[in-house]
Amino acid sequence: MNSNAGSCKVVKFAPCETIAETLADFAENFFEVISIDYNDNGQECLVGYMRQDTDESTLIAAAATANITLPAYQIETLSSNNWLTENVIKFAPLEVGEFLIYGIHEKNIDTHGKLGLKVYAATAFGSEHQTTQGCLLALCDIKKHTTPQKILDVGTGSGILAIASAKLWPAAQIIAVDIDEESVLVAQQNANDNNVSKQINAAYSDGYSAQIVQQNAPYDVILANILARPLIEMAPQMATSLKKGGFAVISGFIDDQIDWVIEAHQKYGLKLHKLYQLDNWCAALLEKENDN
Repeated sequence: MNSNAGSCKVVKFAPCETIAETLADFAENFFEVISIDYNDNGQECLVGYMRQDTDESTLIAAAATANITLPAYQIETLSSNNWLTENVIKFAPLEVGEFLIYGIHEKNIDTHGKLGLKVYAATAFGSEHQTTQGCLLALCDIKKHTTPQKILDVGTGSGILAIASAKLWPAAQIIAVDIDEESVLVAQQNANDNNVSKQINAAYSDGYSAQIVQQNAPYDVILANILARPLIEMAPQMATSLKKGGFAVISGFIDDQIDWVIEAHQKYGLKLHKLYQLDNWCAALLEKENDN
């Protein structure tokens, strides 16, 4: 993009259970900036930002060329002298537990004794979500009980939870993995920006499958801020990869899914230690009781 000045158009696609990979790839190539968030029902919401001089017919034509069927969408005009900076990159500093999350645009910020988490560009979207906030509160509670040395962050995204862990426990070593290679790069960049890159090893992994994940098991703490179904599917691997007496933080499920998610983990010896509910979203702190 050559200039961020002027207005832009925001294309909001209808929520769905899972955004198709082909649609996500198309959106990433077509739009200036994209974001993926979740609504209160746990559905994924794709939003694309395009220049004001890009009309709807260009979007439709590009989708047809790529053989993509666009889901229902709405187009809004966003007016700003610098829309990318003001609406995507900039966000107000956010206090969560012992942490203060802020963007790279902030200069000489006073953390007021909090642990500062500097987040790069549009990755701030996920950092403000209730699921992330619940996980950060859980990390603060873990600190009251133990000092972990080995931590695994599954589905690291922007790396915010891995970075928070590094700030809480400066001697800890953290493996941060994601199935999206772009997220791995962003997480490592965020680790560099927060001066914790020596503690964090960001890598590609489909869940717990990567060699780096298996070689470093078992872990004192495992973090998984994803969604209900993959949490349940990976519950056996989480239990196997966690030390006896270790803690796990799971998040990305809603009120109606609490029993479903928690019971799936209890089957493998992970008992509920504390539940965090923010709006309709939940996070849970689990503790491994045995080696089953």
